[in-house]
Amino acid sequence: MLNNKTILVTGGTGSFGHHFVDYVLEHYKPKKIIIYSRDEYKQFMMDNDYKNYRDILRFFIGDVRDEKRLKMAMSRVDYVIHAAALKQVPACEYNPNEAIKTNVNGAMNVINAALEANVKKVVALSTDKAVNPINLYGGTKLVSDKLFTAANAYSGQSGTKFAVVRYGNVAGSRGSVIPFFQSIIDRGENKLPITDYRMTRFWISLEEGVELVIHALEKARGGETFISKIPSFKITDLAQAMLPGCEMPEVGIREGEKLHEIMVTREDSLHTYEYDKHYIVYPHYNWWGVKDVLPGGKIVNPEFEYSSGTNMVWLSVEDIQRLLKTDIDVCH
Repeated sequence: MLNNKTILVTGGTGSFGHHFVDYVLEHYKPKKIIIYSRDEYKQFMMDNDYKNYRDILRFFIGDVRDEKRLKMAMSRVDYVIHAAALKQVPACEYNPNEAIKTNVNGAMNVINAALEANVKKVVALSTDKAVNPINLYGGTKLVSDKLFTAANAYSGQSGTKFAVVRYGNVAGSRGSVIPFFQSIIDRGENKLPITDYRMTRFWISLEEGVELVIHALEKARGGETFISKIPSFKITDLAQAMLPGCEMPEVGIREGEKLHEIMVTREDSLHTYEYDKHYIVYPHYNWWGVKDVLPGGKIVNPEFEYSSGTNMVWLSVEDIQRLLKTDIDVCH
C-alpha cells in the first residue's frame, strides 16, 4: 500500500513519529516520508538518527496553525498522519487559546490542505480523553475528531478519505505514569504516589499504536474511528511491578483526570462493530450507509461500553513486568 508513496506526518519528531518511520521503512518501500513539525533541533536529531535514509526522509519546519505552509508541504502527498497536538492536560487548561489554535484550528488546516492537495487518505490520532471530556485537551480533541469525521462529506465519493484512531497514553510515552514512577525510583525513593487506588488504564505499546494507524490507512472508507482491543491494568499493580513492595500513598485525583479510560461510550455502541483485534465506531451521517461496514465485524450490544475499568482482559503484576522489559525496557 505504501510502496512508492509519499507520506506526511505532522508532529513527526515525537516517539510515535520515530516508530512509524521505523515500521514503514521495515515493511514498505516508500517514495518519500515528510516529517512536518516546529522544532528544528528535534528534526536535526531525527535526521541524524536516519542518516542512511536521507534519500527518503524530508524535514519541513512548519506549524499546523499555518495553513499555507501545510498546503505547500502536502503537494503530491498520498497519505497524511496527523499526530501534532498540544497534549499536556495542565498546559492546555492554563493556555486554552493555544490549545484551540493547535488542536482545533490546526485540524481544520490539515483537512483543508489535504482536500486541496487531493491526498488519498488522512488518519488523525485521537485520545481516550476525547470521550466524555472533562478537561480542555479532551474537549479540543473531541472537536478535532468530529471535524475529521465530517470532512468526508466535503471530499465526495472519490476524494480524500478521513479516519481517526483512538487510544490512551502509550506505555512509556512522555508525560505518562511509567516515566514518572521511574524518575522516583531512580532517585532511590521507596514510595510511589497513587492518585486513587481504584484507577485503571489501558496498555498499548508504540508498536501496537503504529499498527492500528497502518490498519486504518489500509481499510478506512471514510469517517471511521478505529480502536484497538488491548488489556487493562491497575495503577497499583503497575507500581508494584516497577518497585515490588513499595509504599503507595494515595494523594488524590488530579484536576482533569479520570478514574478509568473510556474508548467507546454506550451512546456510540449503536454504531460500533467488533472485529478480531479492534473495534470500529462508524459515522452516522446521511452520506454513509451500512454497505460501507467493513466485512468480518459484528455490531456490539446496545449497552456496550469499552472502559479500562470493565475490560475483560487484565494484566497481572508479572504481565506488567514482562511488558516493561519487552515494550519499553524501563524495569531494572
